[in-house]
Amino acid sequence: MTAKKSATQRLLSKVATGIQGFDEISRGGLPRNRTSLVMGGPGTGKTVFALQALVNAARERKQPGIFVAFEEGPDEICANAATFGWGLRPMANRALFFLDARLSPTVVQSGDFELSGLLAILEAKKRELGAGWIVFDGIDVLLNLLQNPGSETREIYRLRDWLARNDLTAIITAKIDGDHSSPASYGFMQFMVDCVIRFDRRLEQEISVRRLEITKYRGSDFAPGEFPLSFGPRGMDVAAPATVEILPDAELERVSSGFGGLDEMLGGGVFRGSSTLITGAPGTSKTTLAGKFAESACGRGERTLFVSFDEGGERIQRNLKSVGIHLAGHVKSGLLRMYSGRTDVNNPEEHLIRIVALLLEHRPRCVVIDPLSAIARTGALSSARAIANRLIYKMRDHRVTAVITSLVGGDDPQTEETELQISTIADTWIHLSYLVRGGERNRALTIVKSRGTRHSNQVRELVLSAAGPALADLYASGGEVLMGTLRWEKETEERAQQRQRQAEFNHKRRELQFAEADIAARITALQLDLDKQRAELALYTPEDEARHVSSADRESELRKMRRADLADTVAAAPRKRRVARISARSRTNGEKEPRRGT
Repeated sequence: MTAKKSATQRLLSKVATGIQGFDEISRGGLPRNRTSLVMGGPGTGKTVFALQALVNAARERKQPGIFVAFEEGPDEICANAATFGWGLRPMANRALFFLDARLSPTVVQSGDFELSGLLAILEAKKRELGAGWIVFDGIDVLLNLLQNPGSETREIYRLRDWLARNDLTAIITAKIDGDHSSPASYGFMQFMVDCVIRFDRRLEQEISVRRLEITKYRGSDFAPGEFPLSFGPRGMDVAAPATVEILPDAELERVSSGFGGLDEMLGGGVFRGSSTLITGAPGTSKTTLAGKFAESACGRGERTLFVSFDEGGERIQRNLKSVGIHLAGHVKSGLLRMYSGRTDVNNPEEHLIRIVALLLEHRPRCVVIDPLSAIARTGALSSARAIANRLIYKMRDHRVTAVITSLVGGDDPQTEETELQISTIADTWIHLSYLVRGGERNRALTIVKSRGTRHSNQVRELVLSAAGPALADLYASGGEVLMGTLRWEKETEERAQQRQRQAEFNHKRRELQFAEADIAARITALQLDLDKQRAELALYTPEDEARHVSSADRESELRKMRRADLADTVAAAPRKRRVARISARSRTNGEKEPRRGT
């Protein structure tokens, strides 16, 4: 049981090739100390793949290697690889050994040929270098010279046994015959090796497309299907698929969109690691908003990647400078990396590979792609849609905050449909449109969606000036949003009406002030009259009291002067009453009143 388990672990052991993307789809690289067959037509990248794996092993993991060339000489191979900057010549004979194994047809056919002598030389070199890798490039050229199927099979198995004894990680390259999927005349090689990699090159929409597929891998899982590949400054890159499982994390940090008006509409900006899609017709300022986002990111000290299609970085910097967006300083400092690609000569897969390589090289926190819809111009719309989705997911996996612009589909400037159909996976969708009225064209901005955040549903006018983009405050009249000249005319009219209302108000206020002054004067006069009457009343009461006292005093004085005392007055009272009764009877009987004293 232990021996069986050890053999299984040895079979599943892998070694990385260092080729971006391939190690991901192969789940770790090539099988260690086993043989892999790389096959494909002319110009598909077989030799580059094998040589790049050999160079990466020697340079990064200090594992020397041997390259056996049956088709090209070592000098030609080094010259062809010089464009990738691997530095093959300094590594030759130290970490790498190149063996020119090209043989003349006359030599092979003159007698019984076998690989024993060649393999003996390689074994001695392997011990000298301590090599762990070996490449047999173009072995089909040698086998074709044998012109004997039995001899071909015998030498292939001789090679297999030699590789098994020497514990080398081996790569054998061979050409595919025409449109067939197997090497010419010796398809049995696919059954002999542990891993089979097929390269393909074909035309799609008049553009050359290269793809890679792992058709066999003993004892290991691998990503099924074809994957695009391209050749960049560092060599071959393979567009690996995104992770199957969606990452569980969700950022809560907010990132500014570039200016306050839009941040306010977005409820404080966009989330870190999210993707923002800006759509609109040509000329609606998609690049301007994307450039403002890039400037803001660099202003925060964050590394940023600006990818543009069909327009150079210098032109973009010049154009954005006219609206107050300055990127040149950030490019010079290294914070901003600008890359421009041609969509008329490269297929969407190559653009994806290049962008992924830039993500790994520059390590940005923010990315701008302007416009992503350009990759569909070659006509391969289905491929472009798949690449666009994979690119967005790739940036999301790298936790990169992305702003992507795209032209809207159709001829109607009011439509919001994207040709690449990426609006469903974007976290925030900003749509720019034109409002043509009153003989002028104005830009309008609206937020279609913004997942996980409060956002405005208003249509705002986007205004461009030397100070940068800005959003005008919402202005509605009669239930309709007005922009541009119509808004200016309406505002002018309202200001005139306001001035007229103000003049009327000032006139009414002056009339009121006059009325208030008149009423105040009348109140003052009435108050004076009232005070006068009160004063007269106050004088009248003391005089009346004085007059009453004076009359009583005079009566008392008169009594004293007449010497009439109180006793006489009391005694005379009965007589006065009798005289009064007599007088009354006399008047009743018609008699005359008797005179007093009788």
